[in-house]
Amino acid sequence: MSSTALSGRTRRKLRIRRKISGSVERPRLSVFRSSTHIYAQVVNDGDGKTLAAASTLSRDLKGTLESDDKTAAARKVGALIAKMCLAKSVEKVVFDRNGYLYHGRVKALAEAAREAGLKF
Repeated sequence: MSSTALSGRTRRKLRIRRKISGSVERPRLSVFRSSTHIYAQVVNDGDGKTLAAASTLSRDLKGTLESDDKTAAARKVGALIAKMCLAKSVEKVVFDRNGYLYHGRVKALAEAAREAGLKF
């Protein structure tokens, strides 16, 4: 595929993924943002296993997001993913913003995960 066929986010995503990958000691916290929802998952790229996943569609957050805007919902997802990681004794992660700018919902999720105890 030529680089002209790829979108700007896809080019940024590939450039970022060349440099970072998740390991057993420091899995990768990957963020995906759609127009209505935000998803986060912690991945060990060595094994290809997802260790934890959370989103605005998670059962743990069901019923608590109706009155929130998307940024507040992203904060809750960040806190939830941190809680899930700490329960599995994962304290350090590598943050993968997935080609998105570190701004808005992506930034809110990352800061909430840090406040809840994840280190990156």
